[in-house]
Amino acid sequence: MASHDRTALVRAFDEARFGSARILDLRSRLPTAAEAVRRVEPWLRERQIARAGEVLIVTGRGRGSPGGVGVVREAVHQLLTRLKRQGVVGRIVEHTPGSCVVELAPMSALYDRPVGSRSRASAETPTDLAMLGDLDEATHAELRLLAEYSLTQLGVPHSAAFVRHEMARYFSVLVRSIATDETDRDGRLRLLIAASRAAFEDNA
Repeated sequence: MASHDRTALVRAFDEARFGSARILDLRSRLPTAAEAVRRVEPWLRERQIARAGEVLIVTGRGRGSPGGVGVVREAVHQLLTRLKRQGVVGRIVEHTPGSCVVELAPMSALYDRPVGSRSRASAETPTDLAMLGDLDEATHAELRLLAEYSLTQLGVPHSAAFVRHEMARYFSVLVRSIATDETDRDGRLRLLIAASRAAFEDNA
């Protein structure tokens, strides 16, 4: 079988397994490493919210890169490693030498860290706390409900300090999934808050 025929066959199998909505093909667009990272992170966060499960990222082998080192492939791998620590990515498996399957973590993994000590409530996050004041009333109320729901699930008292800092913590995580050119930031944030609530309720 000719090389291009094998490539077409692999693509057909990938399309059947993942569907177009769960495949990100960087190879066809030839981005720089920085452009690839800027594109991959929000796409993965969007897929996590949509509960996509497994997705396929095609970087190419990087044969045309200087020294034959796939700079886009390496940059994406480093990003995936970071997103795994942040609770976005659950598992990374090489699919082909130029692509990988990424198993996305559940939304609840974004927030899996202890909140039960009072020392945590005293750690100020002034930037996030200040930005909370810029939210519209409806979004602020939804974020507060999410924070209170989280504290209830964890058995932590709903003191003003805990609620305020829990709101800031959620905001700091969720805002990373909002594109810088998003025209309806509050509407997008409410969607993310709803997805977070659903994730907690699924695990309740």
